[in-house]
Amino acid sequence: MNLRDLFNLSLVNRSDEIGLEWKGEEYTFGEIDHRSDQMAASLTERGLVAGDRLCVQLANCIEIVDLYLACIKLGVIFVPVNILYRDREVAHIIKDAEPKLFITTQNLPQPCGAGPCPAILDGDAPAALVYTSGTTGTSKGAILTHNNFAANALNLLTCWQITHEDRFLLALPLFHVHALGNGLHCWLISGCRMRLLERFEHQTAAAQFLDFHPSLFFGVPTIYVRLLETNPVAAKQIGAAMRLFVSGSAPLPAHVLEQFRDLFGHTILERYGMTETIMNISNPYVGERRPGSVGLPLPGVSVRLSDSGEILLKGPNVFAGYWKRDHATRDAFVDGWFKTGDIATRSADGYYTLSGRKSDLIISGGFNIYPREIEEFLMEQPEIVEAAVVGEPDRLRGEIPVAYIVVREPIDPDVLIARCKANLSSFKVPWRVENVDLLPRNALGKVQKHLLCPAS
Repeated sequence: MNLRDLFNLSLVNRSDEIGLEWKGEEYTFGEIDHRSDQMAASLTERGLVAGDRLCVQLANCIEIVDLYLACIKLGVIFVPVNILYRDREVAHIIKDAEPKLFITTQNLPQPCGAGPCPAILDGDAPAALVYTSGTTGTSKGAILTHNNFAANALNLLTCWQITHEDRFLLALPLFHVHALGNGLHCWLISGCRMRLLERFEHQTAAAQFLDFHPSLFFGVPTIYVRLLETNPVAAKQIGAAMRLFVSGSAPLPAHVLEQFRDLFGHTILERYGMTETIMNISNPYVGERRPGSVGLPLPGVSVRLSDSGEILLKGPNVFAGYWKRDHATRDAFVDGWFKTGDIATRSADGYYTLSGRKSDLIISGGFNIYPREIEEFLMEQPEIVEAAVVGEPDRLRGEIPVAYIVVREPIDPDVLIARCKANLSSFKVPWRVENVDLLPRNALGKVQKHLLCPAS
């Protein structure tokens, strides 16, 4: 079987049911199926065949759904492109992926005619080529197969109890694996009703929740921080309709989880995934959702920690390799285990807690410092909204920790450093605190630490 067969559980079997809401319009699963057939015919007229790459650089819209489904039917490899990417970044993807066609708002295909015969594909066929964020080097294309996406979605449907009875609000960008790999696939296989938003807008978020009455929502930490601004009466109404809030793509501060629970009456379910593996570890739907932890390995996913604490993975969710980069693919594995680059600890009862990226590790005077521990403490301070800690080169110690903070009210850096000294080991105390208006983030809200330049 491939993804087309799984999607037909909804596209064919629930053809008369409303499956999608987009900008005030409703579409049945049958209409979605027909639209994608027409899109497939249009792509075929443009010469695309199984194995070709189609680059798509669009904000959330119904046409992305049409295009993705058309690619699945034709065996064309879908290549989502971040809408925030500049010419240099786009040029790299075009050179690397060598797409037959690059689609933007300027050249959206016009659906026409009947759909062609679908390609005959097995589960190992590539479904998408998703490029990594490239924060530590050249962006690489991760080859995600039909089997990768299917195993991931079926895991989430089972473990998070997603069914056709859910009402799913999706505001995350579909060019990212979070919304594409989790959101789109869980929706299409479960047959639930989804309202797709172009983007998350905190000014209208509460109104969207109250109007649609979703039972399921996927977000990132910055979204949940914004939702904490919701009026308590509205938050209670939203919480009454909701079944599950999920957070991922960046660490969720424990205090945000606790404040959100107090306001909405729900404990956010935090999980851990990445572009190359989609979902790996999740807090349980039934059981303890532990603050600060990403939970337990999902079914079929094997996890172990290396001597340095790096998470190593095996499972049907692990990608097929990097596009045209055999050397990088070989380097990404050790004895068949994928090296995530993420550092974690494991509790006695099996819960994993992320400590940070291996590349973020600060080695100061021979001591290993994981920035997240310092960041968590800083964000517990009432004056601080956000914090990021990076290593700055130092002639004597090799590196020293430097904190960048966004404040809600002024605080003397010396006072903040004094609090750190009282609560952290001496080698973990930031040597300097820098106030910034905003922390640089990518489209999913993950802090881009390489853009935090030490002050001269």
